This record gives sequence, C-alpha cells and structure tokens, in this order.
Amino acid sequence: MVQVDTTVPHSARMYDYVLGGKDNYLADREAAEEALKVWPELWTSMRVNRAVMRRMAHWLVTEGGIRQFLDIGTGIPTSPNLHEVVQDAAPESHVVYVDNDPIVLVHARALLSSSPEGRTAYVEADMRDPDQLFSTPELRETLDLDQPVGVTVIAMLQFVEDAAGLIEKLTAPLAPGSYLAITAATADLAVGSTALAEVYTRRGVPMYLRSRSELEALFAERCDLVDPGVVPMQHWRPTADEPPVGVEHTNMFAGIGRIR
Repeated sequence: MVQVDTTVPHSARMYDYVLGGKDNYLADREAAEEALKVWPELWTSMRVNRAVMRRMAHWLVTEGGIRQFLDIGTGIPTSPNLHEVVQDAAPESHVVYVDNDPIVLVHARALLSSSPEGRTAYVEADMRDPDQLFSTPELRETLDLDQPVGVTVIAMLQFVEDAAGLIEKLTAPLAPGSYLAITAATADLAVGSTALAEVYTRRGVPMYLRSRSELEALFAERCDLVDPGVVPMQHWRPTADEPPVGVEHTNMFAGIGRIR
C-alpha cells in the first residue's frame, strides 16, 4: 500500500492544487493558498511553465532529433504529458518518468499509455540520488544510454540546494549529443518571488532561487546552450498561438543545452 504523509506539503501536490487538480491534501492546499496570497501570479507562472515544457519537448524531438527522454520530477499527470508531446511527433520515442511522490505512482498508469511504436516507464526515485536512478532496471530497459537522451528537469531545481552537483551527476552517464532542458525559479523577474520562496521554505518545502548567471553556469561545464539561451520561460521559442505574458508575471527561467 502506498504510504503518504498527508500532514506535510509536497511541491507536486501544491502544483496540482494551484492548477485546479484534486490530488492534494489539506496541508498542500493550505500551503498553496498562503503562497498565492503572497504572490497571486503563481497560477500564471505555473501555466506558462507547462507551456514551455511542451515547446521544449517538441523542439527536442523535432529539431534535436531526440527519441529517448528522461523526465526528472514528473509530478501528477497533467495532459498533455511529455510522452504525448514527443510521441505525437515521433511515435517510436521512449520516455522514463521519475518522481518520489507516492501519489504520482498511483497515477502512473496515465504516464504509461505509450504509442504502440514507443515505450514509457515510471521510476519511483529521489532525483537527488542519480546513481540509484540510473541503476534501476526500468530505466536500463527503456533507455539506451549509449545513444543521446533528452533530460528534462522542469520546475525542480529550486527544490535542490546543490543544483550544480545534481546536474553533474544527471549528465555524467549521457552520450554526447544528449540534451538538458531546465526551468528553474528566480528572484530576477517577479517582485513576489522572494516572498513565495519564504512561504515554501517555512512550510517545509525549501526553495532556492537562482539568477540567470547561476543557471547559465549550470550548463557551461558540459553543455552548449541552444538559442535563445537562458531566458524567461515565455521568451523560449514562443509560438504565435500563445498569448503574451509579461515577465513580471512569472518567476522562472528556461534553457536547453546540448551535451558535448
């Protein structure tokens, strides 16, 4: 039986609540409501984050030529999920989802509805332990690490203190030509970002905000940044059908790097 501590907020369930989902508990709702009170634009920023995830995934499969994906910190399924985006363009794509929230595991079936030509898998693991993650049979059976992989770390790095160490370990096993896609919270854009981070941290979900230069440095060691570099999410290759959103209404940067 899945064990869930319903008294402690979890970032994935807070995210679910803000986006109108039902897979959350009182502690998640209370924490999310306090976060919305100090920064009401949180809902907008989360919606923009979902949109840039879809654009990044589509770029990786169509322009980057990637057919294998590792999604770190998947969260509670919200269609379209990554595999739906990439398999729509390339049905043979393989996707491994990773999360440590038992509630995500409950909904893993929605993440496993692969196209007939492709494959999806779900791994319950802590992203802060990449060594354990890369040794799991589910990952090894789904992804060929001798070939390029697209690693997506969407809205997760703000919950990791040692982001540089994590990125180093996540990219070390990858073949040249792989890609790293990131969105991460910052205080550079929205005035309310610092107050938001304080609420998350006080509620037991420590949040670490990073500047554009700090995020660029995460790519620099092993990656060449893809144009337009590290930019506000809504500025990363926007499409004509997406309504414009000012950067003051969001609190995250986005970027993709190609591993050398």
